[in-house]
Amino acid sequence: MSPTENAPRIVLLPGDGVGPEIAAAARSLLAELGDFQLDEHLIGGASIDEHGSALHDDVLEECRSADAVLLCAVGGPKWDTTDPDEPRPEQGLLGLRKGLGLYANLRPVRPIPALVDASPLRPERIEGTDLLVVRELTGGIYFGESGREGDRAHDDCAYTVAEVDRIARTGFESARRRAEGGGRRPKVTSVDKANVLETSRLWREVVGDVAGDYSDVELEHLLVDNAAMQLVSRPAEFDVIVTENLFGDILSDESAMLTGSLGMLPSASLGEGGPGLFEPVHGSAPDIAGQGIANPLATLLSVAMMLRHGLDRPGDADRIDSAVDRVLEHGLRTADLAGGEGTREVGTEEMTRAVIEAL
Repeated sequence: MSPTENAPRIVLLPGDGVGPEIAAAARSLLAELGDFQLDEHLIGGASIDEHGSALHDDVLEECRSADAVLLCAVGGPKWDTTDPDEPRPEQGLLGLRKGLGLYANLRPVRPIPALVDASPLRPERIEGTDLLVVRELTGGIYFGESGREGDRAHDDCAYTVAEVDRIARTGFESARRRAEGGGRRPKVTSVDKANVLETSRLWREVVGDVAGDYSDVELEHLLVDNAAMQLVSRPAEFDVIVTENLFGDILSDESAMLTGSLGMLPSASLGEGGPGLFEPVHGSAPDIAGQGIANPLATLLSVAMMLRHGLDRPGDADRIDSAVDRVLEHGLRTADLAGGEGTREVGTEEMTRAVIEAL
């Protein structure tokens, strides 16, 4: 059935490696959920082969005019190069973030009950963990001035009040949204290094000011080294963690590994007013591309994030999350997931069909 004129328009970017296979899984899931217009375009290595660049200007314009963008994976050894003048697939992702003004990265961390034994922590340690890392994406040390002079190198870190204000509000709004109907008090943990860094002292001041507009949300401040320790010692005590670019890069990966399955996790990158970008955390896995064994679950969970944060369809997002849980509880596993007694290994298509049937 063809989509209606008013159907949400999603730009689908399969990319490289296993990207086209997991893109097919996303396409099947969306077809089951309702009326969507899907426009597919090249990105990453596939775009380099076709256009000579990782992100064509026309594709960026298509993304800007969409309601949401779903990216599957980019990269592979075919395009690895040390020549700074040669295009690299990852430039497509960075170009999207910059071109769409995506300043907030959201990465949820919720250990799936059926996979709890995959965590490096004891089950009783991670029981009840359900947190969200909100990382500032376009400022800080990654975007500051850098260089070398003789035997000295420097990377400068800078933030403005406006940059901190908008990411803080994203964190507080996320905490409110997560608390709706859940019987929990929303909480934001702001992570900085205010005992040493001037940018962190500004960060703490601005986050405190923003908190005044969210009297229903609890706020705590943690230094980044303390936060790293407490993520391991008491992960279930966190709700929303909001932090700057470098700290967020590190803490989001630490948080993800609490689940023991980095390849199972989705993410969202959001801006102000325009479409969001939704993608699985895992890479393109070129070593298994074309074999039909790629795990589609992170992509299907990214579809759930797209429905929740990009298209205002939280009910359908909840259905996907629940379906994935049930399929894993019934013992289905792709090759990358730990098997064991009572489990059965399946490929990409069978896992996708099982999730759709469990909706």
